[in-house]
Amino acid sequence: MRKTSRSAASLVVVALLLTSCGGSDSGADAAACELDQVDGDLKFYNWSEYIDPELITAFEEQYGVDVTEDFYESNEAMLAQLQSGAIYDLIVPSDYMVGIMIEEGLLHQINDEAVPNVANLDPKFNELPYDPGPEYSAAYQYGTTGLGVNVSVVGEDFTPSWGLIFDPELTADFPGGVSVLNDPREAMGAALKYLGYSLNDTDLDHLAAARDLIVAAKDGIATFDSDQYDEALVNGEVAVSHGYSGNMIVAIGEAENPDDYQYVLPEEGATFWIDNMTVPTAAESPCTAFTFMNYLLDAENGATLTNWNYYGSPNKASIDAGLIEQEVVDFYADTFTAENLEIIEDTGDYEINFTDYLAEAKS
Repeated sequence: MRKTSRSAASLVVVALLLTSCGGSDSGADAAACELDQVDGDLKFYNWSEYIDPELITAFEEQYGVDVTEDFYESNEAMLAQLQSGAIYDLIVPSDYMVGIMIEEGLLHQINDEAVPNVANLDPKFNELPYDPGPEYSAAYQYGTTGLGVNVSVVGEDFTPSWGLIFDPELTADFPGGVSVLNDPREAMGAALKYLGYSLNDTDLDHLAAARDLIVAAKDGIATFDSDQYDEALVNGEVAVSHGYSGNMIVAIGEAENPDDYQYVLPEEGATFWIDNMTVPTAAESPCTAFTFMNYLLDAENGATLTNWNYYGSPNKASIDAGLIEQEVVDFYADTFTAENLEIIEDTGDYEINFTDYLAEAKS
């Protein structure tokens, strides 16, 4: 989790009436959940370093439940766990994965009665192709995937390019090498972008070329990691890290010499993503999940979330009330309109190839 030295954002919790829909009994009817109902403890499956622990503690105290949080490194790893029978009440899949899970019948529709704070979301988050409406998801946070660069090692005049992790002639000069995300769509997507293709390219010859690019770069790749990549960068273990915007920004800001680091979007283009709160159909405590979702969509709690993890907030109420740090709002202001950003899409039956080809590249 994040370093404990980081000052916690202030947390304002609105007193709410605590109700119950059956105590700790599991298997409640998600469609029957009411506002602020809980039906058991919450099993939360999330990306690492993605929520202020104080938000969880305050929720536990307010609603009299325990929250257990487990972590995954990729959407594909999360999906595999659920398909193998793992039970979670709330998960945070990215855009394209929401579409896949809807198609496979793995998600409950959001109960509007239990989650009225969805009205706090910016209307543009109601017009997304993976879940029009939306019906099954509520936006959590959004951001970009790029590169964290140690400029004291790489040099001030570097070209912001995926070549910083894929060009062996460059990485050979980097002490410690580089870190690449252990995520099939992100790692293969970065290689595809470097080769001039779309993140969503479905030509197997192009994907094979991306795999071969990673294989050729492996001598310079110290690790495939989706968890500690930001710390590896600022601790001097690697010279360049492939990673997510918020984690990079926080790590750089907390570094001993923050001016030695930059977060950049490669000139070939990069990923723009939206993570979403969803409730699996196998959830044992769906009412608690909807209550937690509504709690996080509160304007003040939504601001606490963003001010802690430094990702883009979809919560218009938080932004309009001036509750989110302005530097964060400004950093993500152009994300939706930037020409060189691309959102990952569900490629249907082709999807498994990204996982298989990355596995081949790493073997």
